[in-house]
Amino acid sequence: MSGAPERLKLVFCGTPQFAVPTLEALLGAGHEVALVVSQPDRPVGRKQELTAPPVKQTALAAGLTVTQPEKIRNNQEFRAQLEAIAPDAIVVVAYGRIVPPWMLALPRLGCINLHASLLPKYRGAAPIQWAVAMGDAFTGNTTMLLEEGLDTGPILLQQTHEIGPKETAAELFDELASAGAPLVVETLAGLAAETIHPRPQNEEHATFAPLLDREDGRMDFAARAAHELYNRWRGFQPWPGAFTSLEGKKLIVHRMAPATEPDATGDTVAAPGHICVEGERLFVACAENTWLEFIEVQLEGKKRMAVAEFLRGAGFAQGVASNVRLG
Repeated sequence: MSGAPERLKLVFCGTPQFAVPTLEALLGAGHEVALVVSQPDRPVGRKQELTAPPVKQTALAAGLTVTQPEKIRNNQEFRAQLEAIAPDAIVVVAYGRIVPPWMLALPRLGCINLHASLLPKYRGAAPIQWAVAMGDAFTGNTTMLLEEGLDTGPILLQQTHEIGPKETAAELFDELASAGAPLVVETLAGLAAETIHPRPQNEEHATFAPLLDREDGRMDFAARAAHELYNRWRGFQPWPGAFTSLEGKKLIVHRMAPATEPDATGDTVAAPGHICVEGERLFVACAENTWLEFIEVQLEGKKRMAVAEFLRGAGFAQGVASNVRLG
């Protein structure tokens, strides 16, 4: 097809901030977004104030129609609403609901999903977090046709994105969201022009990125080397982060870095979990004779603080504290 891309009638399904750039890009490309589907407003923060999700806020600011069904699989009113629209495509970005078969079959171009990994790697709910946590040097975005399986649909387009050695998942979220938005626009144009042909995923290379659990943030110094713990800390930002226990109290580690063995260990052999104080710096021994330096911490019931300040109140002696063990 030559000339300008076809203007499509779309339904957009998305909820968090990650989906906002794609919605904005679709509007910027001149498509008609006939309906925005988002999850219901939820209580947020300490005061548990009912808050609209970012996609809803963006849609309302653009004058779009928004619906927020609690359930969609057997929702006849919602089904009738979509069938009346008869969209050319349904675009799904981090919606947070399983799209039912009737919805998959509705649009002529299919249900198009943006997934933040290079499928079939990292199928599931937390692909960005696990790519960072596993120490991968690169990841990317995939657009695919949704089907009933979990992220198993045919691939449409992909783009590769480098992961910096110090980059956190929170930083990567924003980068992939911005990079993925034009990829969705390009995908729709290619489908409409019949220049993109779906290709099946290679099941032999499939891996899973499960939803994070609070315990994923617990640091196991005996089982993991320093670089593994550091990568998990990078990957699990902003939640569940990284934490351990000190004398029965939870110790959150807000900033850390792999380190060489501190000089202050002397001839002392430190078992995993033992700490070493060197001046105003705090190190912890990890598996495989590796070390982490804690830079910013927060002890249960206390404020977040730099390690130098924490050490002034902790009363630890210089060198390896063999009577203090984290975990």
